[in-house]
Amino acid sequence: MSKIISVNHLSKSYITEKKRIDILQEINVEFETGKFYAIMGHSGSGKSTLINILGLIDNFDSGKYILFGKDITAMTDNELSKIRMKNIGFIFQEFYLNNTLKAWENVVVPMLINDEIPKKERKERACKLLKMVGLEDRMEHYPKELSGGEQQRVAIARALANNPKMILADEPTGNLDEEHEEQIFNILKEISKSGKCVIVVTHSNDVKKYADIIYKISNGKIVRQDEI
Repeated sequence: MSKIISVNHLSKSYITEKKRIDILQEINVEFETGKFYAIMGHSGSGKSTLINILGLIDNFDSGKYILFGKDITAMTDNELSKIRMKNIGFIFQEFYLNNTLKAWENVVVPMLINDEIPKKERKERACKLLKMVGLEDRMEHYPKELSGGEQQRVAIARALANNPKMILADEPTGNLDEEHEEQIFNILKEISKSGKCVIVVTHSNDVKKYADIIYKISNGKIVRQDEI
């Protein structure tokens, strides 16, 4: 295992018409490969903001974010885009699949901007990933022909398309029933065992059965649950 993320004294606030809201305050946290992390907290606690910062989607006001050994504030937008494309896989609550594309075609989408994956290998790679998440008999189906759990498994396969080092999942089971939630958490656990860093933001207490390390965000602060 190796450390891929180090966050030091990171803070983030939003300015509204009436006041300043400190959403994250002096966050210090590290993440390693080969582990499943859960970040919990009530709605509005800042957990989605944190995962968006980790995924290079959002900015922060102060502090330091070291990713793969490099300070991201010293990187150009082009460098950040390349890191995001090749090393970070995203999974969302709403799936965000293209309804006009078949399951395997949805998985191919992230590969289209990755010049390291030859065109002739894309479909084969997508089909292998769908088989890995148990959808070998659903590859030719469109999203509307799939259940919610199946759609989320397509989204997981898509997140793995470019073989990223880390997977960031924001409420990945929020729209699923208990059975499908268990399937998704099991898959994410296996992905972490394969050597990837998996970070999941969730309201679900069931994640505690799968996570190696659990953090809770409250009042802008982050605390490991076993340190409370």
